[in-house]
Amino acid sequence: MASSRTKSARFPPPDLDQETRLWLAGYGAIAGLDEAGRGALAGPVVAGAVVLPKGAELTAIWADVRDSKLLSPARREEMVDAIHQSAAGWAVGEASAQEIDAMGIAPATRLAMQRAIEGLAARPDYLLLDWVQLARVNLPQESFTKGDRRIVSIAAASILAKVHRDRLLVELERSYPGYGFASHKGYGAASHLAAIAAHGPCPEHRRSFSPLRQQNGFAFG
Repeated sequence: MASSRTKSARFPPPDLDQETRLWLAGYGAIAGLDEAGRGALAGPVVAGAVVLPKGAELTAIWADVRDSKLLSPARREEMVDAIHQSAAGWAVGEASAQEIDAMGIAPATRLAMQRAIEGLAARPDYLLLDWVQLARVNLPQESFTKGDRRIVSIAAASILAKVHRDRLLVELERSYPGYGFASHKGYGAASHLAAIAAHGPCPEHRRSFSPLRQQNGFAFG
């Protein structure tokens, strides 16, 4: 299996082209947003928001960030403090498993992003989003396919979201031992599916997700 360093080398690093374009157009507080945990079977979906200092250059931490999926857990952890210290603003937002079941994963993802925006110390004046569109947020915005691989602020947000969610799942392992949350982080690993089959779902499982909703006795709704 390729290492995260090898995977990262396969893709060009994200750049500041979108942020620079918007700074030149007069915007000052541009928030990049991304989510983590959308496809998991348990735990919340988490969104990160990062505002770079206006006029930031592609040096130091901003030259190092990548899509969180291309980085090892250890490298993501190393980067979090530097992002916190170097950003003009940052926040994370969550939508719980219960909210995901009640409204669906796409609306819950948007809700987590809205909460991340609300958590910023200063309201941004433009949003750069990975895939999602936030029609209910009254701010100018653009959505990009694979924005976390192309745009520095979105890549930084992906790291904050992923690290925050991974830490939450480690805590869930302590509350609900036996499911292996600390290792698979709520995703559909074989060991996780076996634990669900053996113990049934816990309160942090998304019962509206397959295969949970198909299991006898665990039907959603």
